[in-house]
Amino acid sequence: MSILTPGETCWRREHAHRAAFLIDNEAYFNALAEILPNARRSIYLLGWGFDPRTRLTPDGFDGPDDPDEIGRILVELSRRRPDLDIRLLIWKSALPISASQNFFPHRAKAWFHGTTVQLRLDESVPFGACHHQKALVVDDAVAICGGGDICVDRWDTPGHLDDDRRRIMPDQECHAPRHEVMMMVDGAAASAMGDLFRMRWRRSADEVVPKAAPGPGDPWPSRVPAHLLDVEVAIARTEPAWQREKTTDEIRRLTLASIAEARDVIYLENQYFTSPIYAEALAARLAEPEGPEVVLISTGKCPSWFDQLTMDRARTNMLWRLQAADVFGRFYAYYPVTASGEYVIVHSKVTVIDDRIVRVGSANLNNRSGGFDTECEMALDAQGESSRRNVAAFRDRLVGHFMGYTGEAVAKARRERGGLGAAIEALNREGRLRRLGPQDMTTLGKIIAAFHIGDPADVADSWRVFRRRERLYDAARRLALAIAQGRPYAAEESSKSITSGR
Repeated sequence: MSILTPGETCWRREHAHRAAFLIDNEAYFNALAEILPNARRSIYLLGWGFDPRTRLTPDGFDGPDDPDEIGRILVELSRRRPDLDIRLLIWKSALPISASQNFFPHRAKAWFHGTTVQLRLDESVPFGACHHQKALVVDDAVAICGGGDICVDRWDTPGHLDDDRRRIMPDQECHAPRHEVMMMVDGAAASAMGDLFRMRWRRSADEVVPKAAPGPGDPWPSRVPAHLLDVEVAIARTEPAWQREKTTDEIRRLTLASIAEARDVIYLENQYFTSPIYAEALAARLAEPEGPEVVLISTGKCPSWFDQLTMDRARTNMLWRLQAADVFGRFYAYYPVTASGEYVIVHSKVTVIDDRIVRVGSANLNNRSGGFDTECEMALDAQGESSRRNVAAFRDRLVGHFMGYTGEAVAKARRERGGLGAAIEALNREGRLRRLGPQDMTTLGKIIAAFHIGDPADVADSWRVFRRRERLYDAARRLALAIAQGRPYAAEESSKSITSGR
């Protein structure tokens, strides 16, 4: 029985003829470069950030008339096809974040002035929250969802090279290596992502966007093979309580259900890891004599000072908890570096459970993504031997690329060594994956970590900073008790404690 249950752990479950995984933004942007010109009815984009100067196929040189800039591509499409409905719905970011982005996307409106491209900055979230959903939908026929934004500092290859001039930005500086993952689907699953966009647009603009009739042709990029065929794809969301709407915490529920479902290995790639609830659920699995391995890959040090102050320090406490629970030696946590030792920013949000469940989306393993920011993700529960082989191959390829190995090499090492963690230890001869552990903290750092400053779990929690620790750890204790009583699913336990205001 699948854990992907509409109304509980997901919003909808729809069929896709094809599903594919795009590892790093070279693959994502190449797909965009082919998909966008194929659009005949509509192009919808949801984003945390957006910069029209972003180049889809950078070549190491930056000039005033680069034809591969996403803004120029959209403007040209709007001129050639006046009936093409192009809408971009981007978070109206707070001033400190806007300043760090050179006030894009705020300035991007001028880019599209006099065209039919509609760019709207969405502020329909509670104070302190953000719109964090990242998705592209073309003709309701193809949809891409994941952790990546279309911004000038996002492009990279799976090689994560030390000196790659193609990572050049408009100011002529090169940005740091970065790892992203997206998932692409077609069919009814893509159409459902279109419905999600239309719901967001209606809430933000008070405008109903009609669902267009299917367009001619197939916008699926010819260079991207399908990794899975004929699968059921779930869409899960986080939406904070806003005006008359209650909190939607499908992603939090699905995360707990996924952890409980694992038999062999829980593989997590995530930018942040600060949630006591998730840490408690993982700790319970590590304490089982025959429980699964837990492999976590995250960023060694967040690039922004604010995240270093908040997320990095709160992560320390979660790592201490899992290390204490790891009595059987099944917990592995790493951060990737380049060949010369430079941090690779892990911005992906991926969960793979055994060779069955895959989740790719925008949600972090922090408190905010469970009930305060808007998030979305795609998930599938692979059925059949062929599909499960492909899920395992996707996970092994992810692991291998950090160390410069193929997925096949990781699979071989897994079979020989008896597990994913042992395979990493055997292959990681050059130290491209380094152990991620707790860090020393000052008194201020300990206070920030204890009260999860900057990382509220929901709207009520955002106004009760000094009760946050009590509420979060009460929820974690309730979850631990539920697991001890033989109710490992227990999503209701944690959600009830957080959203009830206890």
